[in-house]
Amino acid sequence: MSVLRCFSFSRGALWCVTRPHLQECTPTSRRLLSAMTQVVPPILSVTPCRALVDEKFKVLVENLPPGCPVTVRSLHHSEDKDDWEAYGHYVSDHSGVVSVSEDLSYGGTYTGKEPMGLLWSMRPVPGSRPGLRLRKMNVCTPMLVTISVHSGHEGFRDQAPLASVLTERWYMAPGIRRININEQGVQGTLFIPPGPGPFPGLLDMWGGGGGLLESRAALLASHGYVSLALDYLGFDQESENLEFKYFETAFNIIKDHPQVMPDRVGIFGLSLGSLVAVTLAAYSTIVKPCCIVCISCNHYYPARGSTVTSKFEGVTRQLSKARVNEDNQVIWKDVALEFITDPSNIAEVGRINCPTLLVNGCDDQNWPTVETAEDVARLMREAGKEHLLSRLAYPDTGHLIEPPFSPHFRATTFVMRSSKEKVILLWGGQTKPHSDAQEDSWRKILSFLQFHLYCGPNLKAKI
Repeated sequence: MSVLRCFSFSRGALWCVTRPHLQECTPTSRRLLSAMTQVVPPILSVTPCRALVDEKFKVLVENLPPGCPVTVRSLHHSEDKDDWEAYGHYVSDHSGVVSVSEDLSYGGTYTGKEPMGLLWSMRPVPGSRPGLRLRKMNVCTPMLVTISVHSGHEGFRDQAPLASVLTERWYMAPGIRRININEQGVQGTLFIPPGPGPFPGLLDMWGGGGGLLESRAALLASHGYVSLALDYLGFDQESENLEFKYFETAFNIIKDHPQVMPDRVGIFGLSLGSLVAVTLAAYSTIVKPCCIVCISCNHYYPARGSTVTSKFEGVTRQLSKARVNEDNQVIWKDVALEFITDPSNIAEVGRINCPTLLVNGCDDQNWPTVETAEDVARLMREAGKEHLLSRLAYPDTGHLIEPPFSPHFRATTFVMRSSKEKVILLWGGQTKPHSDAQEDSWRKILSFLQFHLYCGPNLKAKI
């Protein structure tokens, strides 16, 4: 496979530790640290300081007193004007060095040996609005993250940092072309890798939150795929046939592009987007995807003749009966499970004729994705197509499985399309295992795409 840069997916050992009985800096050690920082200030380095969002970095603090407690913190000011942070408590070694990649964090938003904990454990700063979700809408600019080191393990927010570095995290690699698509009734954004190609292609769709989200398509283009981020929930098609034609036209826009291998086009969908991937692969007589990736898969397909939008709105109206937990978070999973127990309400996935990858979290509280994956496996097995199916299931992982090092969102604000009511939806998952799942699944998704879209004679793109 030809990609724009090399990535390292080696995973560090996972540690479960308790914080030892460390004393905070005494007045004497504080004076010593202050004196040392005036003469030889601590040196903080982040390598690389500019990288793609799925690329690891190394954070190193040098020139500290030996055995000195410090806090390493990350801070990001989002496009929604909210502040997000993560931090770990460290103790410098005998040489006065703290290596976030190699040393243990004894407390903070993560513990143990976690090289990327400063990103995946990010959360809104204390006092923020409830239900926040971090999304990068403008992929033409980087996500700016300030990494800083502070004296001690307490009160670090109220003190000036000993040193800080501004880092850039990009979804779009250098040379990627971003093209607005508004043709043949289709709206979206196309991302094309640099070079003559030709490249494999991907139709990329997010879920029921609606709107045009470009981040994942930009990242996929950074790995060598012409990717179309499709806007599809904002258009109320008059009939299922017209809506189906919308998706087919979007697929063909990619397939017919002069820099795309026409027989190497796949579909990538999350949640409701995975339903579109499944139904296109099962029912379309026009488009034939080379493979599909379905994250938090949905195969609920009742009322033939109605549109995906109307199906989704019908579901949300029924979900007024959903359970609400003690934190006033809405749990859709139980009600949704009733929908898919009726065989007439599900897509005929046995008609799928391409390799299919299902990725789901076992603590998904939004949709019964575990049961859906089991049902899809049963139906494909009965159709003699089990060999086409690959499955990834992750314990203590929720619904919103995103690219690696993205923060975990257990519950966020969601606007109901029909009533415009704002609710807090429970997506599920626990931060550490969910974050591990995002890293592991992304690596395996890229391998799946490479195998089915890039492998074969004379298929190496020219970059």
